[in-house]
Amino acid sequence: MNAREVALGFLAECRDDLRIPLNAEERAARPGEYPYWGANSIQGYVDAFRVDGPTVLLGEDGAPFFDRTKPVAFFVNEPIWPNNHVHVLKPLAKTHGRWLMYALNAVDYSPYVKGSTRDKLNQAEMMTIRLPWIGFEDQRKIADYLDSETVEIDAILGTLKTLDQVLRDRARVARTRTVFGLAAGQRHGAADAHSPLSGIPDSWDRTKIGYDFTESTERNGDDPPGPLLSISEFRGVELNTRTEGQQASLDVSRYRVVRPGQLAANMMWLNHGGLGVSSLIGYISPDYKAFWISDHFEPRYVHHLFRSSRYVDYFAAIATGVRPNAQRVTKTVLDATPVPLPPLDEQIRIADELDETTTRVDAMLAKVADLKSLLLERRAALITDVVTGKKEVA
Repeated sequence: MNAREVALGFLAECRDDLRIPLNAEERAARPGEYPYWGANSIQGYVDAFRVDGPTVLLGEDGAPFFDRTKPVAFFVNEPIWPNNHVHVLKPLAKTHGRWLMYALNAVDYSPYVKGSTRDKLNQAEMMTIRLPWIGFEDQRKIADYLDSETVEIDAILGTLKTLDQVLRDRARVARTRTVFGLAAGQRHGAADAHSPLSGIPDSWDRTKIGYDFTESTERNGDDPPGPLLSISEFRGVELNTRTEGQQASLDVSRYRVVRPGQLAANMMWLNHGGLGVSSLIGYISPDYKAFWISDHFEPRYVHHLFRSSRYVDYFAAIATGVRPNAQRVTKTVLDATPVPLPPLDEQIRIADELDETTTRVDAMLAKVADLKSLLLERRAALITDVVTGKKEVA
């Protein structure tokens, strides 16, 4: 392959002038059939378009520039409305659009991306990106080859995604049936979202969160007892190891302390399973809450109970808020939440059973995740090798 390189400006015209951002309310006011694109994906659909024909979209900010397993460039050939977080590139006559997409997904962006707090690829730097220069027919062959190869990998990734969801769904069904003591064949239904104690054994007691869960007022002060923790909808309370998203501020004195055995809750994410009993000591956002659990409860049972699909649905029903991803459950409403109270030995038995089930499911999910990672690495390496000429295409 010809090793000559050229700047992106030699291959495509930048049409960022066609971008217009629309906020969520503006998009909701004009629903339609045309995709509204952001940095990494379609953000919704609107009633008009700004761009049509073969187009390559390249993230400006918020794109995963330094994760080679995730795409930052996308080829579209339909009417769309792009926002201001994605660059709009129109391939020139000598440039094959799908090849350009693959080439841009094989770039090392470290010389081009700037920003101290948020990675950003500005227009001037973008147009200097160096790409291999080959003839149009060779570009087409590469694009066709990579289309064929990646569609097979993507099909396997789709199967793995389905398997992941099936495992999680079955685990949730098993958890709900077990923590509520439901009889064989008795299933959680939509109506149970408004009556979480429906179908529990008559021999079990009933209580409310406000009776047996006491909010902790402990804050970090000048001496945090441990690291920053986060609350995952998949795993509960865990170490915060993210490089993006929620980060602690410089002053963490007002952050809430969480201790082992306490229930920690993100009050704006309860409807997604954003709570769990901690096995760690550390601190969480001051907007979250931590609760001491009374001696009437086995903490492990509480962890499985409130992360069951029945309570996730219940929290969704009692939450309030304008935005779908910001539905808050107030402390007053949470305190009134009815809770089953099985005998303590029954709670321990249930917790033991679900701990074992969770361990098995987590092991299977880990294998699925490992295979997914290997496939994504293989996909990224294939694209890079073909685009750079390390792997020849017949």
